Amino acid sequence: MTRSPGTPDKTGESPERLISVELDESLASAPNPDIEHERNVAIYDLIEENNFSVAGKPSGPYQLNLMIADKRLVFDIFDQGGARCQMIGIALSPFRRIVKDYFMICESYYQAIRTATPSQIETIDMARRGLHNEGSEILMERLKGKVDVDFDTARRLFTLVCVLHWRG
Repeated sequence: MTRSPGTPDKTGESPERLISVELDESLASAPNPDIEHERNVAIYDLIEENNFSVAGKPSGPYQLNLMIADKRLVFDIFDQGGARCQMIGIALSPFRRIVKDYFMICESYYQAIRTATPSQIETIDMARRGLHNEGSEILMERLKGKVDVDFDTARRLFTLVCVLHWRG
């Protein structure tokens, strides 16, 4: 029996989703506690709720290994049984400025939550969310025609892209 994309399976969940996400652990530097927290939250939220489908491939669910190799962001995608579905590499250059700006605002944010007033924290957080949204939109555009994701899924994936940059 074939299902149309997005049609729930017997469990009531859409097969067009990620069921596991792994980051390349071979990068040398260990993350600081703030970055590790961001990674854990992004992966947890991503597994709990996401929309992810690979263009031209059978329905998921999928497993994702995310890494940086040869200055490319690599999505190594497997089916539920562990067979490779697709390996997609996208250039990192469109992300450089936004990730750099996002790092700087995150550092300001982490410092602010320790010492600043609530209104100062809110202002920094609004700027941080704006940059995060911009990075998510770039990611969706770069994946267009290869992988379909909704905005919330792209936001969580962009967090993981940033974590990979921090580690590298």
